[in-house]
Amino acid sequence: MLKRLFLLLLVVAIATTRLHAADGSFAGKWKLNPEKSTMHDQMKVKSAGTNRYAFDFGGGPELIVANGTDQPGLEGTTLAVTAEAPRVWRVVRKKNGRMQISAIWTLSPDGNSLRDDFTGYPPNGSSFTIHYIYTPIGGASGFAATWDSISEKPDLVEIEVQPYQDSGLSFINQTQHSTKNMKFDGKDYPVKDANAPAGAMSSSRRLNASTLEFTEKRNGKVADTQHIQLSPDGKTLTMTIQPASGGKPNVLVFERE
Repeated sequence: MLKRLFLLLLVVAIATTRLHAADGSFAGKWKLNPEKSTMHDQMKVKSAGTNRYAFDFGGGPELIVANGTDQPGLEGTTLAVTAEAPRVWRVVRKKNGRMQISAIWTLSPDGNSLRDDFTGYPPNGSSFTIHYIYTPIGGASGFAATWDSISEKPDLVEIEVQPYQDSGLSFINQTQHSTKNMKFDGKDYPVKDANAPAGAMSSSRRLNASTLEFTEKRNGKVADTQHIQLSPDGKTLTMTIQPASGGKPNVLVFERE
C-alpha cells in the first residue's frame, strides 16, 4: 500500500527530455482514457511464524506481528495489522504519528478473493477511498498469498508536454501542481517534487523516434521502468510501467486533446 500511494501519483511523477525537432509530436495536451488503461495492484503476504507475516507492497518485505501494534516499516513508517475477525484484518500505516493509509481486508469464505477497502490520507489533509478486489496467484492459505487486482480504474488525468530549456521536455499536471523536468542523457537525477518519495532518482533515454524509456529509483534501487510509446498517427501515448519486482505491468493510454 505504500507503493499504491506512489502509483496513484505516478502519472504526475514522470520526467523526460526534449527530443529533436523531428520528435516534437510528443508535445501537447493529453488526456488519460481510463477504459483503455489497466492498473495492476499486487501485494504479497507470507507467513513468517506464529501470527507473524512478511508483507510486500512493492517496496520490499516488512516483518509484522498481527497484534494491532505500530511496528517499524519501510521509509520511516510504521505498520499495524489487527485481526478484527477470523476473515477480517485492519491495516494501518503511519509516518511520524500521522496516518497515511487505513484499510479493511475481508477474505471471502472460500479464500479465493480478498476485498480491500482502502483509504489514503495525503499530506494536504484530503483523503480518498478505493475498493479493490484481489485474486490469488498460485493459491492462498488464508491471507498468505500473492494477491493481484485489476479492479481499479485510474482517475481521469490530463497532462501537458512542453519544451524544457534547450534539451528537455516538461511533463505538467496542473491539477496536482506537478512539473517534472529532466535532461535526456541516461544519467540519474534527484526527483525534485513534493509528490516524490524521499531518495527518489530518475533517468531517461530515447530508444527510438517514437519511444522513451524512464527508470525510477528509490534509495539506489530500481523501482520501475517506464516506456512511453507514441502511436504512428501521433494521437495516442501508451505508458507501460513495469515494476522491478517482476509484477504485471500497468498500462496507461493517453489520447491527444
